[in-house]
Amino acid sequence: MGISAAERFEGLTNCLNSNRPTESITHVELHRPEKRNAMNSAFWSEMVTCFNELSEDPECRAVVVSGAGKLFTAGIDLMDMMNNVLQPEGDDTARISWGLKKKIRKFQETFSVIEKCPKPVVVAIHGACVGAGVDMITACDIRLCTQDAWFQVKEVDIGLAADVGTLQRLPKVIGSQSLVNELALTARKMYADEAKSSGLVSRVFADKEAMMAGALEIAGEIAGRSPVAVQGTKINLIYARNHSVADGLDYIATWNMSMLQTEDLMKSAQAALEKKSPKTKTYSKL
Repeated sequence: MGISAAERFEGLTNCLNSNRPTESITHVELHRPEKRNAMNSAFWSEMVTCFNELSEDPECRAVVVSGAGKLFTAGIDLMDMMNNVLQPEGDDTARISWGLKKKIRKFQETFSVIEKCPKPVVVAIHGACVGAGVDMITACDIRLCTQDAWFQVKEVDIGLAADVGTLQRLPKVIGSQSLVNELALTARKMYADEAKSSGLVSRVFADKEAMMAGALEIAGEIAGRSPVAVQGTKINLIYARNHSVADGLDYIATWNMSMLQTEDLMKSAQAALEKKSPKTKTYSKL
């Protein structure tokens, strides 16, 4: 007898704690609180496995990501990185370089898989979000934080350029190249109020409890709507970000020439005519 999708996504791995607050929402928690949720070698692979499975799970319609303990994440586990990255193998410079590139690409995929997941991802940040934590949250769709949260692009302080997403995604999230440059080149801290005014987060909450309630409420609003509409919207938003307006319009026209034939359209239209929320309708799994 097989296990259900909901059962499969409940449990604790080395670095992640996953559960289902509702049938259609998955909560993924960074769970190394004793290490300030620092990202070790197990984390990089577990995240890929987790989000690849969520992408294919028809029961999951929205994801909430948070951190256990006193803060969201301290970023890369430096001791682990020293053992796995700073001691590369290879017979010569070319082979060492080739191996390092493969490792970096593997690390990049850990956060790109969040962006590739068609299910919208709401990330809830409390306390510190440092280094690779910023790489991670910029790959998420909706960012929330507590009043005590702070963010730091830390990489220049440890002698490297951020290479798993911050330098590529943060300029498109914030929209101010000057501010991005300042944060990335000085490694200064950005606090919650500035994060909100700059567009890094959309809401600031008084404490973690209120933030998690808000995150689950947003995820519930998303999960209650047509998965065809929601997932198509996320995919097209990301495509539009990376392409011209003309290319984006052509892409959505091609997309919707098939997706407009869904039964979800009639169900949602019926809800509107009845002056009801689309959440009152039952949509098939996708």
